[in-house]
Amino acid sequence: MADNRRKENAVVISQEMIADGIFSMWLRTEAAETAKPGQFISMYTNDGTKLLPRPISICEINKEEGALRVVYRVTGENTGTKQFSEAKAGDTIPVIGPLGNGFPLEKAEGKKAFLMGGGIGVPPILELSKQLKNCEKQIVMGYRDEHTFLKSQFEENGSVYISTEDGSVGTKGNVMDAIRENGLNADIIYACGPTPMLRAIKNYAEENGIECYISLEERMACGIGACLACVCKSKEKDHHTNVNNKRICKDGPVFLSTEVEI
Repeated sequence: MADNRRKENAVVISQEMIADGIFSMWLRTEAAETAKPGQFISMYTNDGTKLLPRPISICEINKEEGALRVVYRVTGENTGTKQFSEAKAGDTIPVIGPLGNGFPLEKAEGKKAFLMGGGIGVPPILELSKQLKNCEKQIVMGYRDEHTFLKSQFEENGSVYISTEDGSVGTKGNVMDAIRENGLNADIIYACGPTPMLRAIKNYAEENGIECYISLEERMACGIGACLACVCKSKEKDHHTNVNNKRICKDGPVFLSTEVEI
């Protein structure tokens, strides 16, 4: 059994750019043994000036091959993600993981589900769409433009609805606009994306009495709950700090929407 707190040198199997600034990397890593949809890994650069890891969501899991896929956006020139994008097959990247809590798959059994992703919150929904069984999967993805990365793989795992900010594919607008335009409804929601999107989904779910699980995106430092750099407001007091906070890396990143305030 892999120790998810231990740093290991994962080996790059392959890497490619799948959209403008969006890279897909397969890593051979012990983290694949226990990884679940919705979890993340902390990836370190080999640059000694960058001490903190980058939390990257897990996109796909291949337990048989001992491999994980991460799909991430390069956020600037002198950044950790830029360095990751330059890695070649055979290179090693220090990682810790899998970290955090994933999506509760069993909750969707026999239900009609929304699987919703926006921007770089799209990739973690792919493994979720593959692992959810015995439910009706309505996959609603939001993109900036016509670069609808991972779309063909989503289509293998459910009914796909697309929104784009510029209207180049599917519904013009956001994921909520796509739901309205297509007259969709669900009994349960799983979502990952930027805060404004999750806030709209949380409000929609609570107004309609729908069970909803959201994966919060946040800049993290340690990734293991020690530094309290990635807290969010919660309804209940946190046992660790005795205040109304939850640590996204440790208590999340997936939360029942009614547990947190965003």
